[in-house]
Amino acid sequence: MTTTAQSIYDEAPLGAHIRFTDWTPRPPERFKRKLSAWKDRNSSGQLTQRSPAGTGSFPCPATFTLHEGDYGNDGIVVLSVSRVFAVTDQRGFEVTSVPPPGAALVVQAWDDHRELLHVAVDHTTAEAWLEQHGYHRAHVEIVGEAEIATKAA
Repeated sequence: MTTTAQSIYDEAPLGAHIRFTDWTPRPPERFKRKLSAWKDRNSSGQLTQRSPAGTGSFPCPATFTLHEGDYGNDGIVVLSVSRVFAVTDQRGFEVTSVPPPGAALVVQAWDDHRELLHVAVDHTTAEAWLEQHGYHRAHVEIVGEAEIATKAA
């Protein structure tokens, strides 16, 4: 079921896989340029961050970022592709999957938002990833722990 960009910003959890569409039909494979342009407007990615609306001299709407993929060779990332969407974007969005309970999110906190760096199967794997990659301000959050703590209180 498709939803709005605002709903993704408000409700989708970090690490969720999001598909987006501009509602146009996919062109046939033989139309290489049209198909490439269509794929650029109809793709998917993993929700990695939300940024609040800007105020002051340069107001802008709130945004969220989808990580579409990493490209490289032999474990070395040469290019990381992410796309930023404003909550006013008119495309359709759909949450296709979310991290399961017990998964570990490696998150880096900034002034007014958080950025997802990695999703691991458990806390031990996340800590190993964090140590290998050396982010100083990052921490591990376990999916579902906040909900469990809220229900217990």
